[in-house]
Amino acid sequence: MSHFSSALQYWLVKHPIIFHFSWTQGQTLGSSPLFLTLTVLSYLFLTFLLSRLPLPPIRPSLFKSITAVHNLVLLVFSLIMALGCSVSTLSYAPHLLWVICLPPKTPPNGPIFFWAYMFYLSKILEFIDTLLIIVSNSTRRLTFLHVYHHAAVVIMCYIWLQTSQSMFPLVLVTNASVHVLMYAYYLCCVLGVRPRWKRLLTECQIAQFLSSFVVLGMMLYYHFTGSGCSGVWGWCFNTVFYSSLLALFLDFHAKNYANSKNE
Repeated sequence: MSHFSSALQYWLVKHPIIFHFSWTQGQTLGSSPLFLTLTVLSYLFLTFLLSRLPLPPIRPSLFKSITAVHNLVLLVFSLIMALGCSVSTLSYAPHLLWVICLPPKTPPNGPIFFWAYMFYLSKILEFIDTLLIIVSNSTRRLTFLHVYHHAAVVIMCYIWLQTSQSMFPLVLVTNASVHVLMYAYYLCCVLGVRPRWKRLLTECQIAQFLSSFVVLGMMLYYHFTGSGCSGVWGWCFNTVFYSSLLALFLDFHAKNYANSKNE
């Protein structure tokens, strides 16, 4: 067990690439405001364009294989990020309050911020979700909620890194864990096994946003009653973003499950 624990510590915390990670605007890959702007605008433009163009059909067997691999990759990646950030936080956080309220001017360096960076890049990788929906001609699934969530969450992750946003480790672990469940569901569907917990997945996402408001409130409390918290301006973006997502997910839940007891 000690050997396993040591190996886990090395590959998730102590590896030189992880341990010496530093987010530097304009130097770290994807760290410039221009990159962020072009990435989000390109996603929105291509989504609008491709959803209106007649695309050549893809063989069902090939499409199934591509979708299965995509879901499996993101499932495993989400699991690694949740585990990596958890182990890094347990290794470096002196107390629980530190996770909720990082000291002012905390530099975005080290293992915890490395996993925030991986999370940021994973949200760009998730753009492929939209492409797969368009290619499959499942226009019913290409909702405003889907596109808005995919575009705005990249901005949120950028702000985490750029402002050393307090409380992001808790949000990262929670969100990555929910995505493990989500991509497991999608993978099962692609493989021909439709789980009966789709409704549970939506309710987990709603619970995630509700719990985020509790943490946001705690951060604000500690910011004004203590010496301050790092990334307080990112708090403003997060509050607006989470509020909008919660409203959209509640609307989605009401429309899809209002007349069903279980799914």
